Amino acid sequence: MSSQSTHPQTMDGRDPSHLRGDAITGDRYYSKEFAEKEWEHLWTRIWHIAGRLADIPEPGDYVVHNFLKESVIAVRQDDGSVRAFYNSCRHRGMRLVHDDSSTEEFVCPYHGWRYAKDGLLVHAQDSDVDFPQGDPCGKLRLNELRCDTWGGFVWYTMDDNAPTLADYLDPMPEVAKNYPMDTAVRVAWYRVKINANWKFVTDNFSESYHTRTAHPQVPPWIDQDVDSARHEMWPKGHGRTVQPMHPSISDRPADGRNVMFEAVLRQWDIDPDSYDSYEEFAFQGWKDLKAAKQKLWREKGYVHYEHMNDEEITDSPHTVIFPNVTISFLPDNLVFFRSEPCPDDPEKCYFDLWCMAFPVEGQTEVESIMAGPKPLEEVAVCEHRDFDGGQGIPELAGQIVYQDMSLAEAMQAGMHSKGYTDAVLSGQETRVRFFHEVLNDYLEGRR
Repeated sequence: MSSQSTHPQTMDGRDPSHLRGDAITGDRYYSKEFAEKEWEHLWTRIWHIAGRLADIPEPGDYVVHNFLKESVIAVRQDDGSVRAFYNSCRHRGMRLVHDDSSTEEFVCPYHGWRYAKDGLLVHAQDSDVDFPQGDPCGKLRLNELRCDTWGGFVWYTMDDNAPTLADYLDPMPEVAKNYPMDTAVRVAWYRVKINANWKFVTDNFSESYHTRTAHPQVPPWIDQDVDSARHEMWPKGHGRTVQPMHPSISDRPADGRNVMFEAVLRQWDIDPDSYDSYEEFAFQGWKDLKAAKQKLWREKGYVHYEHMNDEEITDSPHTVIFPNVTISFLPDNLVFFRSEPCPDDPEKCYFDLWCMAFPVEGQTEVESIMAGPKPLEEVAVCEHRDFDGGQGIPELAGQIVYQDMSLAEAMQAGMHSKGYTDAVLSGQETRVRFFHEVLNDYLEGRR
């Protein structure tokens, strides 16, 4: 097992002594009153991701992020910076835009008011003759939100008094600093509506206890045995599970062969038949893979390995950023997951899946991990789907994320049962309760 993070605030994510023991009751997954408290005390105070910097490369390019009843525009400025504005005309509140695009001016479709990229009102019909309070042009601006960037993402907060983005994310920028996140290419882009509360997604990604049951395709390439993974969490609610990307010994294939890991070893000029036992194949092969990657990365075109350490080039730090963003860091991929509540029903949420790959010289197709093989090129349009018991995304059937969404709907139904009063958790699931305790801190005014 690799060593614990050296960050001074790192806590053992398997140690329940870090918990108060707050109950995880079913009502927090379906109560409208609880959802209203989340809006008031959580969602209006945290930092949200509006989109990716890669989506707005030129001045005037913008992305629209709709969250519950709110809508925000993040737009690239002439000086290269990004500013965020409420998507609401100052005249009478009309939404200015609905889809990501590019513009020199935001024009209200109702009365024709026009705003520059920096939010300044530059034209209003009859502005010089019919406004008793004076001409608003050149004075009035779209209401602006604090905006910042990290990891190739554009972030904003609705709270003028929120901590800085760097403070809010701490220690994730330091923990993930070796990954060139802004160079990743988004090869698959889905937004799926599922019949489950948004918190199920964070619960699910805060533990790997479920994987041996729910994801039988994982053990041949990631060892998720109880003593193999390292669990870490930090005071602000973030956490991760670091798993070695070598075959599980407990769940070895019946025929004693592991075609997947054999192919990985051969790719890096290692003979998988040179090992005397399956244990040696898994453990020594993994160590040999680290050495080969460090030696051959430049020759084979894996330029994103330049600053990555031995753990990062062969392991999987599956990372949750409080409260609703998960990034699965893999040696050659980033998989972004996000859950957001639906505006009209706390028992439904939107599940975002962005599969991103680091470019490798000579590659034209990549294995996106969650969505199968994809061309190594940016996907420009999001696929909006309704899960519909799996019928809405048949092309993802059998993928890990499909299995998780299937579980979500049954889990949501179970939250209504009188037979459920609180979770009975293993040590591996400590971070699940920790997430709910940090959420309670927000809702009860302790953060």
